[in-house]
Amino acid sequence: MSMKLYFAPGACSFVPHALLETAGADFEPVMVKLHKGEQNEAAFRGVNPRGQVPVLVDGSETITQILAIVTYLDAKFPDQQFLPRDALARARALETLAWMNNTVHPTFTHVFMPFKFAGTPETQAELKAFNAKVYAGLLGDLEAMARKAGAGFLGGDRFGPLDAYALVLLRWGGFAQIDPTTYPALWAHVQKVAQLPGVARAVERERLQLNLYKP
Repeated sequence: MSMKLYFAPGACSFVPHALLETAGADFEPVMVKLHKGEQNEAAFRGVNPRGQVPVLVDGSETITQILAIVTYLDAKFPDQQFLPRDALARARALETLAWMNNTVHPTFTHVFMPFKFAGTPETQAELKAFNAKVYAGLLGDLEAMARKAGAGFLGGDRFGPLDAYALVLLRWGGFAQIDPTTYPALWAHVQKVAQLPGVARAVERERLQLNLYKP
């Protein structure tokens, strides 16, 4: 076994986790417990000095960051076609993946960890409330994508990283007091994706509950 995936349950590392399981890859899943601060311990910092997941180790090579890992796995398992082969369709899929990673994800971080961006409780509360509304709008954009995809997948005819990331992002909405069922097309899409065998194995390992919303 030459590959290792360092992941945290429920984090964006679910994306490569689901891809590896879907590909039937021989890899070792290594859990990093963020709530216990394991990302800051010397053992993990030796793997990724930035203290972030996901991290993919393949033999002597270490790869970090979602976009880099996804494109690497797409090249390593070409039969899976995680990204479209047509040049424009591939560019569009990467465009959406980058938006998920550099816009939707950081917006949620302002909701879930406002202390990273402000020092006072009052400002943190304001950041959390403001960004929860922004996040709801961004999920609306994903809802439109799911409606457009219909019975297919967000990146085309095959399951890929956009579908796994959409599952993560909609699930996170529960932490922002967003009911996932208010996005019916996206909620149906996420439930469909979660039932795919490889995705289901990743969900089971991470012990994920899809709907975290509590009225």
